[in-house]
Amino acid sequence: MDRNLALELVRVTEAAALACARFMGRGDKHGADEAATEAMRRTLSSIAFTGRVVIGEGEMDEAPMLYIGEIVGNGSPELRVDIAVDPLDGTSLCATGRPNAISTIAAANEGCFLHAPDMYMEKIAVGPGARGAIDLTRPPRDNVLAVAEALGLYPDDLTVVILDRDRHAGLIREVRETGARIKLIPDGDVAPAVAAGLPGSGVHMLMGIGGGPEGVLAAAALKCLGGDFQGRLCFTCDDERRRCREMGIEDLDRVYTIDDLARGNVMFAATGVTDGDLLRGVRFFQGGASTHSIVMRSRSRTVRHITAEHHFDYKPVY
Repeated sequence: MDRNLALELVRVTEAAALACARFMGRGDKHGADEAATEAMRRTLSSIAFTGRVVIGEGEMDEAPMLYIGEIVGNGSPELRVDIAVDPLDGTSLCATGRPNAISTIAAANEGCFLHAPDMYMEKIAVGPGARGAIDLTRPPRDNVLAVAEALGLYPDDLTVVILDRDRHAGLIREVRETGARIKLIPDGDVAPAVAAGLPGSGVHMLMGIGGGPEGVLAAAALKCLGGDFQGRLCFTCDDERRRCREMGIEDLDRVYTIDDLARGNVMFAATGVTDGDLLRGVRFFQGGASTHSIVMRSRSRTVRHITAEHHFDYKPVY
């Protein structure tokens, strides 16, 4: 993939963030998600490539835009890629004006992202210093202590991010017993997973069950950062098992490594919607707005932070 594609991806997440940021705090998470999705889809159509959405807003009968299997781009045959998208990770965060809502996208060569239905995934995410120290088949306590040792930290100094859900009561209890600090979040686990891979973010580890599509996006980002990620699909009904088999997944208990989820040359971009640990949110001013984005490539491990000013008289926002 041409390295310039990474900068094109930033244009996509900027457009989505600008569109949904106008819904911040208005209590309309569906309106915010639709605005982000439409802006992302329109911007993707201007890029000279043929992209296939393998991680999207759902399957075709459930998602009218950016569904799994949809073809995006301007149809150029010279560059064919797989796309993973989450136009607005943290719809509730945006709707309530809370931190860490982001727009995100990743691209890889064809066949390099896990192709799975939109469902839950058990996850562990860490940065480069703890690469190789995690094992999803082991108890949470063992993983926390192994990561602390790899990072040269006392468990008491380790910060673990976990979604604040009833299903995580046992996980939270076990992590607390190690002495580790916990940051409970209401929604949106891509941003903290990426933050775990960045020095100085204050986040060392993400654990728990969240969205599978978000897991693939987090794995793509951490691959660019040299971090580590493991995931295992979580089933809530037989229909999910059936759809997985239809997509070619036979081992339903498999623990996926970071290279299983995102192989080869990977690019990742995200733009902040609301202020957070990873990115600043969209800030409007007279006649325009500013955005803060991150863009990364696994091949070069380059990490760019991009601050942009957008002037609506010259470039309207959808």
